[in-house]
Amino acid sequence: MQLATDGKTLTILTVQRGDSGTYKCEAQAFHQVRSSAPTFLTVNYGPDPFELKLESGVSRGEVVEVIEGSTVTFSVETQSHPPPAYTWFLPYDSIPPPTMSSFDIQAVSREHEGTYRCLVSNGATHVLRLGALTIRVLETLTKPHIVPPSLNLVENASSVALTCQTPHEGAGVLWLLRGQALLPSDHLVLSADNRSLVIHGLRRDDTGPYECEVWNWGSWARSEPFRLAMSYGPDRVDITSGSAPGVVGTVEAELNSSLTLRCRAESQPGAEFHWTLEQSTAVHAGQVLIIRALTWEHQGIYGCTASNPLTHLARSASVRVRVVGPQSSLSAGAIGGIAIGILAVFALSAGLGCFLCIRNARRFSREKAEDPIREAATPTSEEEEPHAESCSNWLSPMYANLPKPQGQVGVKKLFNMTTCSFELLWESGGRCCHQLPQSSFMRRSPHQ
Repeated sequence: MQLATDGKTLTILTVQRGDSGTYKCEAQAFHQVRSSAPTFLTVNYGPDPFELKLESGVSRGEVVEVIEGSTVTFSVETQSHPPPAYTWFLPYDSIPPPTMSSFDIQAVSREHEGTYRCLVSNGATHVLRLGALTIRVLETLTKPHIVPPSLNLVENASSVALTCQTPHEGAGVLWLLRGQALLPSDHLVLSADNRSLVIHGLRRDDTGPYECEVWNWGSWARSEPFRLAMSYGPDRVDITSGSAPGVVGTVEAELNSSLTLRCRAESQPGAEFHWTLEQSTAVHAGQVLIIRALTWEHQGIYGCTASNPLTHLARSASVRVRVVGPQSSLSAGAIGGIAIGILAVFALSAGLGCFLCIRNARRFSREKAEDPIREAATPTSEEEEPHAESCSNWLSPMYANLPKPQGQVGVKKLFNMTTCSFELLWESGGRCCHQLPQSSFMRRSPHQ
């Protein structure tokens, strides 16, 4: 502002909006003062540059995110004189364009997404200003879903990819393992957008549970826990007896008592169990083998085999069973076998004896016909007496029904049932002279 030399003229070189206001001038002379009527100076300006503002939203660069269903307020703040005119350009035609510096949208939805523009104009200054704002409506997040693998998984033999499936494209994804944030590694690998998890070289402790969480600045949602169905085992097979938990290698049980053997092995799915007894073709299926009454035939080595049809693996273990008790307690089959064996021995002995008796009788008859004995032989009295005294006591009754020859020697044939052979007897005058078995007599010459 500049004043003329006489002070009567005020010059504003560059009018500013701050120059608006009331101006007066005063004149002074001889101790008198006079003031002019006030004059108001109006300065037109604007509109100034501005930015569209959006309440209840979060800016992501040039985009503002709002939550679906919320109420949002658009506004423009600018300096202008006189007040400017506002013209809004909306991305949809469901409502007429507002003409004020601000307006609201109740229950915002996906159809409200887009770019909002506002034109601010001043008719006095002829200045136009245009502002724009793009919004993205974030849906209320729904629960995601983990897509399971389609193949059967086997320990140490497979790799698997898990996918977090969600319709919310702009949502972030977070993986959790056993309720804790998953830490990526060479074993657990995440994709660039975190929506896929690849597990390399499955281990038994990789079954989970796994969860994936989707989130944005206004809401979040978590999937149901997911466990991997993995096949493994069977591991080492253990055999226990009765209710005792300890593993056994040898079991002793009383005769006629009951015995329970149980086979166990860690496996997924559960193992199939089969029992066998050495030197027997019988196979018992099941985890538990129960023998109600032990016999001697139950002794031996029992083997239990656990197999997994999905991993195609099998493991086995064995236990020796000993039956203790009186050894005389034989089974009916054993007693019957012994009886049959004894009868067979008796029958064979009788048959062999009859065969030998018949053969010897036929041989003696044949040789007698070929070598007759001369009956005229008179021994001396010295030779007779001793023999008669020694033999007469047991031979006479056997020949009591036979006539006694007088003055000559007779030869008699006698079959001995005890030795199953024939014996010869010489008699002279009713006395016993000598006795020879058939075998000794037949080897002598006819003259002897």
